[in-house]
Amino acid sequence: MLNDDNPHQRKRLFISLFFCMIDNMKLNQLNFDHQFAALGEQYFSFVSPSQCEQPHIVSVNPSACNLIGLDISELDHPEFAHYFSGNSPLPGAKPLAMLYCGHQFGHLVSQLGDGRAMMLGQVRNQNEELFDIQLKGAGPTPYSRNADGRAVLRSSIREYLCSEAMHHLGIPTTRALCLIGCSDEIYREQIETGAIVTRLAQSHIRFGSFEVFFYREQFDLLPALADQVIAHSFPTLINEPNKYELWLQHIIQLTAKLIAKWQAVGFCHGVMNTDNMSAIGLTMDYGPFGFLDAFDPKHICNHSDHQGRYAYNQQPEIGSWNLTCLAQAILPLLHEEAEQAVDIAQNALKDYWPAFNTEYQRLFRAKLGLITKQETDGKLVQDFLSFLHSGQLDYTYSFRQLGNYQTNGQQKPNYLNTPSLNKWFERYQQRLVSENSQDDQRKIRMDKANPKYILRNHLCESAIKKAQQNDFTEVNTLLKLLTNPYDEQPEFDDYGQLPPEWARDISVSCSS
Repeated sequence: MLNDDNPHQRKRLFISLFFCMIDNMKLNQLNFDHQFAALGEQYFSFVSPSQCEQPHIVSVNPSACNLIGLDISELDHPEFAHYFSGNSPLPGAKPLAMLYCGHQFGHLVSQLGDGRAMMLGQVRNQNEELFDIQLKGAGPTPYSRNADGRAVLRSSIREYLCSEAMHHLGIPTTRALCLIGCSDEIYREQIETGAIVTRLAQSHIRFGSFEVFFYREQFDLLPALADQVIAHSFPTLINEPNKYELWLQHIIQLTAKLIAKWQAVGFCHGVMNTDNMSAIGLTMDYGPFGFLDAFDPKHICNHSDHQGRYAYNQQPEIGSWNLTCLAQAILPLLHEEAEQAVDIAQNALKDYWPAFNTEYQRLFRAKLGLITKQETDGKLVQDFLSFLHSGQLDYTYSFRQLGNYQTNGQQKPNYLNTPSLNKWFERYQQRLVSENSQDDQRKIRMDKANPKYILRNHLCESAIKKAQQNDFTEVNTLLKLLTNPYDEQPEFDDYGQLPPEWARDISVSCSS
């Protein structure tokens, strides 16, 4: 019987009814369509997941289930944890590890590949959309480089939650279907338990997928790979005579806008190697990521990044550098004459910075609640960021609080009511008055542009500590919270407050 006083029960019933209405499929009925495997084993190696001990469900994401047409009732299937840990073969799956190389911290590594990831196959949903299903942490592959191919619970929780957090922030990303824990002991800096994340994406093909064949001078393998990317993600280009040039132009635009979105929400990727850059413009491979707390433009979220190559303020430049690597890798596709191919690539790359700057300025005008575009907007934004930096003020909290500013009464939010900001507020007030901005409407606009809830490191850390004691409630609480990051959620108000002092000591590295 439904308990009307139990909101969680009501929500689960609603979700169940919704998914039933759209006629989703059972686990043994998923519509596998192995188009990537059809390219041939030059692009991958078939693999078999390793058995893990006592697989169990940590969390399942209903909205991601719908992406592949999976019936929500299948969460109760007795084999669910076994299927998505790799212990039992999912009917129709053909696991493989993808081949690629990449520039890691600026240096070419001639062969990488999925060292701890396995694509079970591609599933076509009710809308004829194709999604990769990939297990991360299911054991070694030919590309593991003598590693165990496993992932620990700690890093898996971070990836599972962040991919969903980014999606609901409106940022293109891979998705997370479920998180499965196991009792295997895995050694990183210490002994930890293992886990497997099931990732979904319309493609896991990366810049490095093209680089590997370019540097091997296997140019004949480039067209089929590019054609698959175009056919699935840019289908209007497939019959164009210059389709590869048009695809390059598209991915330059998409990557520029993607990184502008990262900057706007204060997201730091941590490992922007070319093998971690998506050929369709997604955020992928969440390792030592982080969201800014106290604003520092030189913030380095990855403890392993000793030179600060992937610091927050370096991300736009690295995006441009990585795209240059991609453009070089596909030169044989752009023109049969090398000089003309280089000219095409260089002309396309010129569009990166205008695309980035246009999107960056648009996003930050929205964060300030501005309606019109003026030449002084850039300085207004940068001066505000400078004040945040000098005052060690929290990035997300400051922008959210700025929405409470009252133009008429010049009422400043308490958190931002500092003498150093007085002159800036005078300019801000004049700017708002000049476009006849109404406080109540501006507040609504700004709340839609400035999240209240982000996946801060200390929130992850609290969920991880509980999960390591077999208490997964906080993981699922965060999953629910981060589904609506821009909304006021009174029951979760504490999660939107400033981070505690101990959060400053949290450090993440490439093993995180």
